This record gives sequence, C-alpha cells and structure tokens, in this order.
Amino acid sequence: MPEFWIISAPGDKTCSQTWEKLNAATKPNNLSVNYKFHIPDLKVGTLDTLVGLTDDLAKIDTYVEGILKKLVSYMEEILEDQKDMLHENLLVNNVDIQTYMTKFQWDMAKYPSRQPLPNIQEIINKQVQQIETDLKQKASAYNSLKTNLANLERKQTGSLLLRSLADLVKKEHFVLDSEYLATLLVVIPNPLTKDWERLYQTLTEYVVPKSSTKLFEDNEHSLYNVTLFKKDVDTFKKAAREKKFIVRDFTYNEEQMAAGKNHHAKLKLDKRNQLTILFRWLKINFSECFVAYIHVKALRVFVESVLRYGLPVNFQAMLLQPQKNSKKLREVLNKMYSHLDSSLAAGSIDDIPGGLTSFGVEEYYPYVYFKINIDMSDELRKSS
Repeated sequence: MPEFWIISAPGDKTCSQTWEKLNAATKPNNLSVNYKFHIPDLKVGTLDTLVGLTDDLAKIDTYVEGILKKLVSYMEEILEDQKDMLHENLLVNNVDIQTYMTKFQWDMAKYPSRQPLPNIQEIINKQVQQIETDLKQKASAYNSLKTNLANLERKQTGSLLLRSLADLVKKEHFVLDSEYLATLLVVIPNPLTKDWERLYQTLTEYVVPKSSTKLFEDNEHSLYNVTLFKKDVDTFKKAAREKKFIVRDFTYNEEQMAAGKNHHAKLKLDKRNQLTILFRWLKINFSECFVAYIHVKALRVFVESVLRYGLPVNFQAMLLQPQKNSKKLREVLNKMYSHLDSSLAAGSIDDIPGGLTSFGVEEYYPYVYFKINIDMSDELRKSS
C-alpha cells in the first residue's frame, strides 16, 4: 500500500514493552510491518506553545506536501514517455522513500534538537518556502523556452498559410538576381488547385508561361511557385486574392534561412540542457523537501503525544506499513489502545473532541496517529 502510519502510545513500564505489544498484536495476521520511529528528546516548552504548534504544524504539513507534489509533477512532465523511470528518481538522501522512512534518523545538522520547537518549525518553513520560490523561477524560465520552441515548431509544421516555408523550397525554385523577374510563392486550397493550374498564366499580363510548379502539399493546401515581371507583382497579388489564391511574403535568402535553422537547433539544444539541469535540481530538492516533510510529521507526533499523554515525556513512536487489510489493522489498534480514551467512538469526525477540528484534525483515535502518503504522483496513484 502506498502509505505509512506513524502512531505513538504511552510507554508502559518501558517503551520497549509498548513496542513489543504492538508487534504481538499485528504480526500474527500480517497486518502491518512495523519499525521504531526515532524522535530525539526535543524541548517541550510551555503548554501554550504546544497548543499553538498543533495548528501551525498542521498547516506546514499540508504546505510541504503540496510542494512535494509540484516537484514530482514537473519530474513527470520532463520524463514524458519515460514515466516508468519516475520511481527510481524519487530518492531521499540517495535511498528510496521506503528505506528512508523505515530507517529514519533525525537530522541534527539541519534541525538542531536543542532549539525550541517553534524555531525548528520556522527553519523548515523557510527552507521549503525557498524551494518553492526557486521552483517558480526555474519553471518560468523553462516554460518560456518551451513556449518559444513550440511556437517555432508550429511555424514549421502548421498550416501553409502560417508556417515557415524555408524548409519546403530550394534555390532552383526561384529566379534570383534578375533585374526584371520575381518568383512568388502561392498557397492554394486543395479544391482549387485545378483552377490555379488553368488560370495562373492569365491572372495578369506579365506572367511567365509554364513557370508554376507544385512544391508541397498537405491535407488542406498546396504550395506553388510562379514567376512574373516585378512591375506586375501588386496587380498579380490582387487578382490572385480575388480567386482565393494566397500569395505568401517570402524572400529567398540563404543566410537568413540558415540563421533560422540555427536558431531552431539552438532552442532545441537549450531546452535539452535546461531539462537536464532542471531535472537534477528537482531530484535534489525533492529529497530536501521530503526530509523536511517527515520532520514535520515527527514534530507533530511529538507535540501531540506530549499534549495527549502528559509529562514527563514517555511515549513510543512507531512506523507502520499496513499490509492488505488496513481495516482489520485499525480495529486491532483501536482495541489495544481503547483504554487511552474509552469515551471515544474512534475515528468518527462527529466525535472528535471539541476544538481539534480547528487544528485540521479529520481523524481521531485513542492513540496519536498520522498518515504519510507516498503516492506523490499521478502514475503512482494509478498503480495503487
């Protein structure tokens, strides 16, 4: 299943006994695979601080998860038809998500445990805000380049009425360097090609006989050249327009055509290079953001456990990976820990203790519980 549960329960005589009881209850029917979730001795602070943090951490939790999904969404977009490679690129500290989760260790360097809890929360918040800011800037630059390239490619592959004609014509299609003659390119709707071939020589007085050849055809239009006297160009354009023959403005210039091709090639190369750089950045910052995400979860477990179970701090945090029957696992946990809040009809939103809904609590059980979704992408969600 693409999720983990973090729960905590008060230490019995020792926290080891709490851990052993969980395993004894869940292993016989293979309800979950369990791991100890290591949270260091954090500074408790005042009750008011803890209550305030409940709300703040819930908001940061949602915020960080949203940024994670944006990072993954961009990775999916870049991979295009190679989305099956997404899983192998979602690494956290150079290991896969499951390994990081099951071997979680608090990062003392990033989040010093002796700092007051609000300070740690602020460190995480600023870190993720910076990732979001950088993502917006990088995404904007990449999207601008992608749009420019798409517009250029549309001009090279779209309708003959709009697309670039440089790739469709050759030097021999034109009369060049003539004092008196000019070659025009004319786009003809396909149903009218026979009319063009019959009429073009008579549209004006000074058209060179048999000078028109079909150069290209798509589903809607055909491209022809035609040679005439320069002094007759404006008259010819007007006569052609009346017959629904469209003269395209085009000057055969090899240097400009080569520059256009070079510009296209440069944009494609720039896009490929930016994709490589952006994808590497996304991988690094997915890891950074996921680390922050799990530390937020750890903070929430700590704060909620102290508020629920009181002082001195004495609880065991545990990571559960539900197997096939999560409903049965929930029933076993509720039964195990019902003594912690016997008045509660566990899990019912209507019975959540007063005030907790304002802190974003949508599920409430006798024990501390938080769910961690690891289905950050559309592809992962479909596979689940």
